Amino acid sequence: MKPILSCSDVDFTYQNSPAPALRDVALTVQPGECVLLCGRSGCGKTTFSRLLNGLAPVFYPGALAGQCTAAGLAAGEAAIEDYVPQVGSVFQNPKTQYFNVDTTAELAFPCENSGLPPETIRARVAETARKFHIEPLMDRSVLKLSGGEKQQVAFATACMLGPKLLVLDEPTSNLDAAAITRMHDMVATMKQCGVTVVLAEHRLAWITDLVDRYFYFADGALTAQWTAAEFVSLPPERLTEYGLRGRALDDCRAEITAKQRRECLGAPVLTLKNVTLGYDKKNPLRTLPNLAFGVGEIVGLMGRNGIGKTTLARTLCGLMKPLGGKICWHGRPANEKQRLHNSFLVMQDVNYQLFSDSVQEEILLGAAHPERCDEVMQALGLAGLANRHPMSLSGGQRQRVVVAAAMLSDKPLILLDEPTSGLDWGSMQQVGRLMQVLKAQGKTLLVITHDEELAAAWCDRVITLS
Repeated sequence: MKPILSCSDVDFTYQNSPAPALRDVALTVQPGECVLLCGRSGCGKTTFSRLLNGLAPVFYPGALAGQCTAAGLAAGEAAIEDYVPQVGSVFQNPKTQYFNVDTTAELAFPCENSGLPPETIRARVAETARKFHIEPLMDRSVLKLSGGEKQQVAFATACMLGPKLLVLDEPTSNLDAAAITRMHDMVATMKQCGVTVVLAEHRLAWITDLVDRYFYFADGALTAQWTAAEFVSLPPERLTEYGLRGRALDDCRAEITAKQRRECLGAPVLTLKNVTLGYDKKNPLRTLPNLAFGVGEIVGLMGRNGIGKTTLARTLCGLMKPLGGKICWHGRPANEKQRLHNSFLVMQDVNYQLFSDSVQEEILLGAAHPERCDEVMQALGLAGLANRHPMSLSGGQRQRVVVAAAMLSDKPLILLDEPTSGLDWGSMQQVGRLMQVLKAQGKTLLVITHDEELAAAWCDRVITLS
């Protein structure tokens, strides 16, 4: 059988980058296979996926050597529009691939863009919605969908033209457990239809039953390959050596259950009394139970997408007003300005927080202890990147840059919104260890996360919003 994906001696270096992102990559994938690209953050997984869907070297310019052919299209030779009917793509952040604010119009867009007749488009939209069980999401504003629902719509849209190959880049990094299960079922549906799936992912547990082969990247090179059976037989310590996440989460979930409690573990520094969250008094999002957060504790905040975790973080740090109730700092009511002065928020989409021309300048913005910059960069695996532009880094590396800025801010309250999305096991451990450092300094940390491994290993207690 002729491979649907074939690469030989592939090297790729981004424009103005001092080092290649890919080095001497050679592999083949057969039609209908589901393969997973794994490795530490910044190892080349995303760059390789961009060669498969035509984004590199066209949209992401750079020097390409060797041959990379996907669905009969050669990277660097085929026009990017030739990839549209052959290769579907789903990115880590679904907002980056939306063209409409209406979900039905979003599904229809690829077909409209390809000039299909209206009756054909309507039939395909209905068929695709039924196939993926997303009929309740049709005719909705994408702005009112949860993160998991947005990703479902993005996945369905990528399948509208009947692609031969699906390329998924960290599609579950910001999703809750229920949304991940739905993503699993959508991938399973396409695999049953004979579509080839290439998945770049750090989270492994949700997809192990569907993956046929694993490709491990390190420093831009393909250094190991495993069949599904070989990968399952790898001992846990080998996974740790490779910087890979766990294959199962049962132990993590048991640990999280044991940590479920509302009671503050230390002296209360921040208290919430009958706080109502939302953007509109006529349509409040939710009223919280009374909560307290103590000095020197790490609190994990979990719950499904759209339940109000990020809204709570924005309210606590002073970016939003509560619709009702009282927020107190050391027992005294604290207004938005006071809360903003006392807190540092690491956003889920850190691209909103990158302003400088170099990593070092970015980390030093607002730093209370600039002399610790090198130490924190080393601890977060950012050594050697001081002069790089932040936007030239991988998603996981950008995340760590903003986490480093939070570490140096010396704010008493640190709020981390999905701090380990897109991070490998080693980087997640680095974030956890630095959270412990801040805890030892008496900081209060509120960690909004769907990362069960992070919550189980590094949070002192867990609050789940339901």
